[in-house]
Amino acid sequence: MKLVIFGLTISSSWGNGHATLWRGLCRALARNGHRVVFFERDVPYYAIHRDLRELPGTDLRLYPSWEEVLPAARREVADADAAMVTSYCPDGEAASGLVLATDGPLAVFYDLDTPVTLDRLKQGEQVPYLPAEGLSGFDLVLSYTGGRALDELRDRLGARRVAPLYGSVDPEVHRPAELNPNFQGDFSYLGTYAADRQEALERLFLEPARRLPGKRFVIGGAQYPVDFPWGSNLFFVRHLPPADHPAFYASSPLTLNVTRAAMAGMGYCPSGRLFEAAACGTAVLSDTWEGLDRFFEPGREIFTARSTEEVFEILSLPPEEIRRVARAARERTLAEHTAERRAAEMVEHMRVGVSA
Repeated sequence: MKLVIFGLTISSSWGNGHATLWRGLCRALARNGHRVVFFERDVPYYAIHRDLRELPGTDLRLYPSWEEVLPAARREVADADAAMVTSYCPDGEAASGLVLATDGPLAVFYDLDTPVTLDRLKQGEQVPYLPAEGLSGFDLVLSYTGGRALDELRDRLGARRVAPLYGSVDPEVHRPAELNPNFQGDFSYLGTYAADRQEALERLFLEPARRLPGKRFVIGGAQYPVDFPWGSNLFFVRHLPPADHPAFYASSPLTLNVTRAAMAGMGYCPSGRLFEAAACGTAVLSDTWEGLDRFFEPGREIFTARSTEEVFEILSLPPEEIRRVARAARERTLAEHTAERRAAEMVEHMRVGVSA
């Protein structure tokens, strides 16, 4: 299969979750004989933080403007088996117009940010990466979020055929690693700063750090404001490329997952961090949301907490209990949540779409 993708970015993992996901999926697709052409607008923000320039089996097309890339895009889409536009594609509306106007390839839209898309629509906001007429023209709409989000994509945006394609992890990138003293802590959190995660981060991480001055808490990520409430036992590691994530996770026995508000409210929207940490063999403590048990069994494969006090209880567990949960989560992840598994699911959804 030849798949053409118009996306946000695959070349830079700085401040976004799209790039790491696509790298794993594209590697998996290539291993199974498929070819991907990925169109990415070359924006300064990602250019200065670019940490990938080529990927075997994937033809990365960085372009300065839609007008300049349009002839090449037309040629690639014309002989593709499937052409896909993703959420947050800077030229999403124009790319959708091209895909929908081209006879032949299966027209696919993949919303990796469904709760955000639906929330903006509810607020009456324009969503620039969506076609003005919604999603009714696409043969297949994939959603990073399952559950009721799939019904809303049909009802609000006219999607005719919808299927979930959840997050995943590439075990070749995220795997057990040696402890790194620069990242070492008792409890860690890896994630880009987001205001709508701050309340949960305060309750599940920052307040425990204040009350447990003898323990070391470590945050890794990007875009943290200067007025972030740092403390004497709270340590910061500036944005880490995916290659450094395993060492970061390995350097603490337990790591926190905090889901963005819109995604937690919608449910069935697992952060890629869940699968990455689990694949690295680190136990995860997560906030709670509907559908979490679809991916990991609470208490056996993942810890969950709603309050600071519940975090205290988990941090006080015997080390072997924490390691037991970590092992169970890694086994589940390698069985069900790999990029190889998701790539196969994506191809199957497309093949069903072609025959429908």
